Amino acid sequence: MSSGSPILRRRFLAGGAALAAVVALSACGAKTDAAGSSSDKAAKIDVSGDTVKVGLLNSLSGTMAISEVTVRNSLLLAIDEINASGGVLGKKIKPISEDGASDWPTFAEKATKLIKEDQVAATFGCWTSASRKAVKPVFEKNKSLLFYPVQYEGLEESPYIFYTGATTNQQIVPALDYLKSQGKKKLYLVGSDYVFPRTANKEIKAYAEANGMTILGEDYAPLGSTEFSTIANKVKASKADAVFNTLNGDSNVAFFKEYKSAGLTASSMPVVSVSIAEEEVKSIGPQYLAGQLTAWNYYQTTPGEANEKFVAAYKAKYGEDKPTSDPMEAAYTSVYLWAAMVEKAKSFDPEKVRAASDGITFDAPEGKVTVDGASQHIYKTARIGRIGTDGLITEVWNSGKPVKPDPFLKGYSWASGLS
Repeated sequence: MSSGSPILRRRFLAGGAALAAVVALSACGAKTDAAGSSSDKAAKIDVSGDTVKVGLLNSLSGTMAISEVTVRNSLLLAIDEINASGGVLGKKIKPISEDGASDWPTFAEKATKLIKEDQVAATFGCWTSASRKAVKPVFEKNKSLLFYPVQYEGLEESPYIFYTGATTNQQIVPALDYLKSQGKKKLYLVGSDYVFPRTANKEIKAYAEANGMTILGEDYAPLGSTEFSTIANKVKASKADAVFNTLNGDSNVAFFKEYKSAGLTASSMPVVSVSIAEEEVKSIGPQYLAGQLTAWNYYQTTPGEANEKFVAAYKAKYGEDKPTSDPMEAAYTSVYLWAAMVEKAKSFDPEKVRAASDGITFDAPEGKVTVDGASQHIYKTARIGRIGTDGLITEVWNSGKPVKPDPFLKGYSWASGLS
């Protein structure tokens, strides 16, 4: 997309053994940017023709495909739109899609391939924190950029990752604040057994201790597990006021079916989920989820012209019955943010792109977002929603304005010992 592109003018303002073996493959090479300069220990970016390649790294198979296929679709939508408007620095974007297959060493292998063989300018993808942690050293060793579109547990920064999903103070903390405001003082924690849920629950327990709340139980299931009868019965026996759910992928299908079978309802013991969006609601079935709560920064029902256009474009490309969701929107937004950074930097060089990132804004479907260059996270509006019988999620509370990212929770005294 040229610097005079209508979309940019309109929307942007500048203002483990297996894993160790994989990481070892990410040896450094030399990179040439749009201006032809070279730097040691950085991967080469191919800008020789009239296209520039970007990587799309998502689980297209395995337990996480329920969530990640649609993220890949939204990335392709953004690329199509930018290409239709002229591309980036006069070059059309050529996506190279790889399947992480819900397997963390595979994510690292595919990241290495995208950087070293395909010579991409940036990569967009990963969902679970386990996949992000697996690829993080690959991107850092090769000085290549990853745009990560999903809410996560915080307590992390990387010079080569832009985090366009929510960090802790933009999702988990607002969800806890909402539960507290509703008089929910006794919580039960249920999550998948990997880094995000365990770290998130460590944060939740610290919050609870400082806010007069009690954690009655904490259970984890292997990622992809479909056996939740025991956990559902333990939750029921606890007589908790609410459940905080950090399950990921298709485990949610089994959990909510068992929840309903145990006689638990949204009115008797509400569940607030941080990884269930509209696509997952459709897969699980609204009959199991109606009335339950979610914490995100975007819903298909979020008002505004930018979202109306996004929803219409997505449905036109992929089908009227296909919903949009927060991770999809954050992924879509990430491509536009990268394009704006490149245009401002006048280069595809990751170092120059990083230097240009601070203050970039985008009229996103979720509302205005702004890049915080210091942390490489973005300002986002926090939203609590309730799932309807139609499968859509309707906002019941929002933060009123975009929340400054605080990935290490420096602004919260109760979190002082977490990082």
